[in-house]
Amino acid sequence: MLTDRRRHEAAELLRSAEQHVAPIAPLTDAFPGIDTEDAYEIQLVNIRHRLAAGAEVRGHKVGLSSPVMQRMMGVDEPDYGHLLDDMELRPEVPVRAARYCSPRVEVEVGFVLGDDLPGETCTPADVLAATERVVPALELIDSRIRDWRITIADTIADNASSAGYAIGEGREPRELDLTAIDARLTSGAELLAEGRSDAVLGDPARSVAWLARTVARFGVPLKKGHLVLPGSCTRAVDVAAGATFTAEFTGLGSVSLSFI
Repeated sequence: MLTDRRRHEAAELLRSAEQHVAPIAPLTDAFPGIDTEDAYEIQLVNIRHRLAAGAEVRGHKVGLSSPVMQRMMGVDEPDYGHLLDDMELRPEVPVRAARYCSPRVEVEVGFVLGDDLPGETCTPADVLAATERVVPALELIDSRIRDWRITIADTIADNASSAGYAIGEGREPRELDLTAIDARLTSGAELLAEGRSDAVLGDPARSVAWLARTVARFGVPLKKGHLVLPGSCTRAVDVAAGATFTAEFTGLGSVSLSFI
């Protein structure tokens, strides 16, 4: 476990990497002994820094919640990060790819909460009862760690590698079988990835409940109006300037992002 001073040093390295679009070596190299508790505290140091500068929390994300993503990143458990208002992307506004170190997009079924979620006792049934609507979502992920050479501690500290998000309109959850939503990611006529919502811990509502229980240990609530991204239905796809990505979901709709 790291001292508070070392945690703040790690947070500053990540802030600088993001600000200057200059990825750094894994924190696990520079900070031997770093564990997941350290990593969550490092993440919170940087979130508090951004909130003090005027940003607002708009929700949270679960990362690495599917076996596909866990194998891709070489980890065996989920993580979580914060979604802030300055991370929101709009489908009608092209995104400048050069703002990011090594961006990728992920396809997700998002949850917009109509009520606060309970904390340590939260169940999937609680999630469904509190959800106002589920939405088609694209998450833009990015690693401030060079070449995505991440362990679970690296990605947690780096806000679960989150960088942006875009959502569509969506529907009420009771109108859908949330375990059987087919998802496709395309760019033009090219099919890049496909999957199904039950790739996310068997049920994306289960992932949201896991998140509520996990963040409760750190005094972080999931509130009415928040967006929760439970994890990707498909593998992540690298972003390139000039590309437009569209995520399509059976019964739920679609959402797109373009990059310049």
